[in-house]
Formats: sequence, C-alpha cells, structure tokens
Amino acid sequence: MAPGNFTRVTEFILTGVSDCPDLQIPLFFVFLVIYGLTVAGNLSIITLTNVDSQLQTSMYFFLRHVAVISLGNSTVIAPNMLINFLVMKETTVYYECATQLGVFLVFIAAEVLMLAVMAYDRYVAICNPLLYMAVVSRRICLLLVSLTYLYSFSTAVVVSSCVFSVSYCSSNVINHFFCDTVALLALSCSDTYFAETVVFISAATNLIFSLIIVLVSYFNIVFSILRIRSSEGRKRTFSTCASHMTAVTVFYGTLLFTYVQPRTNHSSDTDKLASVFYTMVIPMLNPMIYSLRNNDVRAALNRFRTNLCCSFK
Repeated sequence: MAPGNFTRVTEFILTGVSDCPDLQIPLFFVFLVIYGLTVAGNLSIITLTNVDSQLQTSMYFFLRHVAVISLGNSTVIAPNMLINFLVMKETTVYYECATQLGVFLVFIAAEVLMLAVMAYDRYVAICNPLLYMAVVSRRICLLLVSLTYLYSFSTAVVVSSCVFSVSYCSSNVINHFFCDTVALLALSCSDTYFAETVVFISAATNLIFSLIIVLVSYFNIVFSILRIRSSEGRKRTFSTCASHMTAVTVFYGTLLFTYVQPRTNHSSDTDKLASVFYTMVIPMLNPMIYSLRNNDVRAALNRFRTNLCCSFK
C-alpha cells in the first residue's frame, strides 16, 4: 500500500469487556464494587503498616508496597473501564493510550518483582532466622524496593516506546478494555516483529527471573518446614507462606498465559478474561490473601479502630 493511502491514527476506541449491551450496566456495578473493595482494602493495609508500631518489620514494609502497586495497577485501568460500560465505546487519544500503557507496565513489572522480593524475605525469615535482621535490614529493604521501581520504570519506557514506534493507520478499534501491548500491536499496519520480540523477551525475562527466585526460595522453605519435628510448628510455618504462594500461582499463571506466547495463539476473549484477573480481581484479593487473614494485621486493625473511637470521644 502506498504511503499516501495511510490515515494516521490520532485516537483509539476501546471495545470494553463485553460487546453485549444488556451486560453493560450489571458489569458496571460488579466492577465498581470490585474497585471499591480494592481501594478500601489496599488503603487499609497502607495505613496500618504505616501507623502501627507492631507492623514495622520488613515483611510488612514489602506488603505496604504490594498494596501501593495493587492500588496503582487497578486505578490505571478501573476508571476508564467503568466509563466504557456507560458509553459503550470509549475514545482515548493517542498519547493518553501511550501513557496508560506505560504506567500500567510500571506497576505490573513492579508487582512481578515485588512477589520475588517477598519470597526471598520469607526464605530468610524461615531458613535463616538468626540472620534475618542483618540480611533484610532497613537499608536493604529500601534498596530492593528502589531497584524494583527503577527497573520497572526502565522496562515500561523501553516496551511502551517499542509498541508506539510502529505505525497505526486506518484501524483504531482496540479489542480490549485498556491499552495493552498485544491488542495494540494487532492493529499495526507496519512490521511488528521487533516490537513483538521486545515485548516477548521483556515479559519472559521478568517472569522467568522472578519465578526462579520464588521457586528456589520456596523449595528451601519447604525443605526447612519438613525438618521441623512438631506438626504444629510445621503447620504454623507453612501457613505464613501458603497465601503468598496462592497469589503467586494465580498472578504468574495469568501473565504467562497472556504474554509469553506467540500472537497467533492469542484469543481476544481469553486475553480479556486473564487481564481482568491481574488488573482487577487480584488487586482486590491481595489485602485478604496477604493480610486480612493475618493475626498481626487483624490485631493492628482492632487497635486502630479502638484509637479512632477514643479520639472521637
């Protein structure tokens, strides 16, 4: 096709979660509740781990950042998604789409790495408890979190730049509820081999590297648990890791399914379902999985409520 026949895309149209008109209002309220619970749960974790003196260990320091990341990840997606339910086809300008993709990639990459950091923290706490305060000191915690955000930002800049370096011509309808790499590259009218390769290598490297850390950490944790003679001790120790492993399995599984496969194997409906899990459902579940079932957090929440009631008297 001659270059003169191209119409440069200046805006995109998001089709949303579902094309069925009868489902728009019910889905709006479902995802409104999900987002409301996400905000309330993660803000509660952020607040408690900041103000409660009993939650100042490295585990809760990392948990606070998981809550920040989960809240940010969901907030990048949810408001536009909710608007889409009401207007059927939401229009987003080119640079807004690029910004949404970039910020989303920052949070999603940060969550992948933070899960690995939390697994390492649990490994040191269980396998080397006497060295825990020295190995996972406040300085090391700050360094790990800073490197996580720095690397995530760098990854987002590289990947989003590659995605938006290709040409988008006459087709501007994104078959998704947000500006995602796979859905965007499917619209391109130019060669996307390099961009797809960068997306694949970036996703595969981040996931496999962090997954290796998680698996090695938990292999050693399980080995240490099996050496505990007391069945009650084994149960108590395993309970501190089971919720994290559940979240890791769901989160990594959906990301591997969505990104680490050739574009020819992608189905838009299954991609949307997987995306709903890691952008909306998992951020909602994280406070419950990591914290609200935790005795220390429940005790901190009770203390916070008591202090709050006393301050109003």
